[in-house]
Amino acid sequence: MPSSYLHSIVERFRFYKQLGEDALEQIPDNQLHWQVNETGNSVYVIVKHISGNMLSRFTDFLTSDGEKPWRERDKEFKVESENSDRASLMIRWEEGWQCLFKNIEPLVEADLERIVYIRKEPHTVVEALNRQLGHYAYHIGQIVLLAKMICGENWRSLSIPKGKSKEFNKGMFSKNDLKG
Repeated sequence: MPSSYLHSIVERFRFYKQLGEDALEQIPDNQLHWQVNETGNSVYVIVKHISGNMLSRFTDFLTSDGEKPWRERDKEFKVESENSDRASLMIRWEEGWQCLFKNIEPLVEADLERIVYIRKEPHTVVEALNRQLGHYAYHIGQIVLLAKMICGENWRSLSIPKGKSKEFNKGMFSKNDLKG
């Protein structure tokens, strides 16, 4: 994977995977199904959707439509009574990400302009990857916000905490190994 784009997109996917995991680990088990209101999605449902989307989009990524006939998208948004614990949630999460990485890590520069389809709509590989990165970042942002709401004052910031920007920047700019 010599392309700087390919390296960068894989690293961005890894960043969002870790961000999601850092938020998920803060949520108490008994709050994984919490919803803001009856039309909102719980963290559990969002993870089911992300995973289902990844499995559909990245299975045979270069050779078949990204919306697989076996995917049941509407079921991703339904609450299950079985297999709805944290362990099951994390298995789903990992299956989706494993499928994504298994199919994008082998890509090479020549693949970037190839055409892939999502619901019969043509995309270059670059467009499809950017589309999916945006989609996952959007949903992981939802997970982070829900986790923050659930945890309240127990929330551990995943970025620069409020009121700590100057301190953070001072540390960053005092490093001698970076040129600015």
